[in-house]
Amino acid sequence: MNRFALTIAAAATTLSFVSAAFAGDQFVDETGFAVSGYDVVAYFSLPQNALGQQQTAPVEGNKSITAEHNGATFAFSTEANREAFLANPTKYAPQYDGHCAYGVAKGGKVPGNPTLWRIVDDKLYLNITKNVVGFWEEDIPGNIELSTENWPSLDPKPASDRTIPQWSSAAPKG
Repeated sequence: MNRFALTIAAAATTLSFVSAAFAGDQFVDETGFAVSGYDVVAYFSLPQNALGQQQTAPVEGNKSITAEHNGATFAFSTEANREAFLANPTKYAPQYDGHCAYGVAKGGKVPGNPTLWRIVDDKLYLNITKNVVGFWEEDIPGNIELSTENWPSLDPKPASDRTIPQWSSAAPKG
């Protein structure tokens, strides 16, 4: 029985190591925060504009109201939003660890710009530039399907270390 227990324990340890080894990194820019310090919970209460129009500006987080997830610090505008995130981080965290949804559809990890966002089927997606948003919006369901197919091979790769183009990020307030 002891050998059996040791075998099970070794297998469980190996499985947890393997799953940890294949967990991708959250994209974090120069602010030091995931999603450039914007409140990921707040996106879900913002009005969305029609395709082809710029989205509503996201809500800045507060650097004194934070939570850790996927190896990164997320900032929130309120304690209530922080608590909602802690209760279900996968609901609120951006898809593809904050990388550009269209970039993932095309097979790569590039930064996601927090001002170029869209909620689709209750999931937050970011894109890298306004031009890329146009390509992504031409076929959102098709691009999500491609991204979903590509993500398992991209997820274990390191997070993008590139800067968001045409972006001047500011750390969260507070």
